[in-house]
Amino acid sequence: MLEEKRVIQKTLDGSTTLYVYELDEHYHSTNGAIQEAQHIYIEKAYNFSSVEVPVVFEVGFGTGLNTLMTALEAEKTKRVTHYVSIEKYPLSANEITHLNFTSLFGNQSEQLFAKIHSCEWNRECQISEYFYLTKLQADLTNLPEIPMADVIYFDAFAPNKQESMWSEDIFKHLFAHMNVGGVMTTYCAQGKVRRMLQSVGFEVERTDGPIGKREMLRATRTL
Repeated sequence: MLEEKRVIQKTLDGSTTLYVYELDEHYHSTNGAIQEAQHIYIEKAYNFSSVEVPVVFEVGFGTGLNTLMTALEAEKTKRVTHYVSIEKYPLSANEITHLNFTSLFGNQSEQLFAKIHSCEWNRECQISEYFYLTKLQADLTNLPEIPMADVIYFDAFAPNKQESMWSEDIFKHLFAHMNVGGVMTTYCAQGKVRRMLQSVGFEVERTDGPIGKREMLRATRTL
């Protein structure tokens, strides 16, 4: 995906996102990138999990916002976390410099965000005392080898924009690579997606969504 096909925009909570012309889609909610990530991935997934040393797998590294917020939460709670994120189209260095997340989080975030984006692809980097990151430059639709996870953030573009990412094969792959008791969240609450998740073995619940969205999905592997 070429840089000229994306543009930085500001969301309602003051944080930035990227708009993709080709898909007519944003990387984050225009109602607030930070509030969306906090609600869907930190509160409903990472903090919901009781695993002491979790492995988090993120579908869609994107701007690195979910990664940064998880790293900040790991530091705050002193919870050692191994975080693996997959991305087919990494952002350019120029795009990264125009994201304003660190100005909204404080001093510690600037150093973390720099380390997150400077971390070499396809190898594990220690970002902080409590946070370890592996960024995989790969296409999830090819069903690559991924780690066994306790928490999954499913943050792909919407089904009507990137249908291939919302397939039964992908959800089967994620289910097979989730530990029993693991939890996955996504902003999407479509009935078709909920039924696919259930068909591959997840127990699925609708729960309250972030600002601007009534519902979201949380899926759990119980067996």
